[in-house]
Amino acid sequence: MATKIFVNLPVKDLDAAKDFWGKLGYTFNPQFTDDNAASMVISDSIFVMLLTHKRFADFTDKDIADTAATTEALLCLSAESRAEVDELAEKALAAGGAELRPASDHGFMYGRAFEDLDGHNWEVMWMDPAVLQGESAQS
Repeated sequence: MATKIFVNLPVKDLDAAKDFWGKLGYTFNPQFTDDNAASMVISDSIFVMLLTHKRFADFTDKDIADTAATTEALLCLSAESRAEVDELAEKALAAGGAELRPASDHGFMYGRAFEDLDGHNWEVMWMDPAVLQGESAQS
């Protein structure tokens, strides 16, 4: 069985977070979604658990990061094309997210970064598959 990843993120307003991510095209697994948590499906092996602060606190004795003042993680999603990078970033901005910095364009790699409604940092990156194949052939 392939390893799966479940990223757990605290959110201030679960309904607003679900609405934001829904506008970006993501769906939620109803089996693991209730009034305190929502299981957002990124892919067959990647899930983001959006948890109310109260529910998130059940899993840690530490303070929840103040994302207005600190960065707790950089979350990066791959994209199939430069256009897909722009599409997802533009959807995030239209849904209320904030652009973190201008797009980065290195020719073979292109990315954009945004904050979601709770200040979590997300990046969307595309890399030229030909460059990746060339690098793996040299390894």
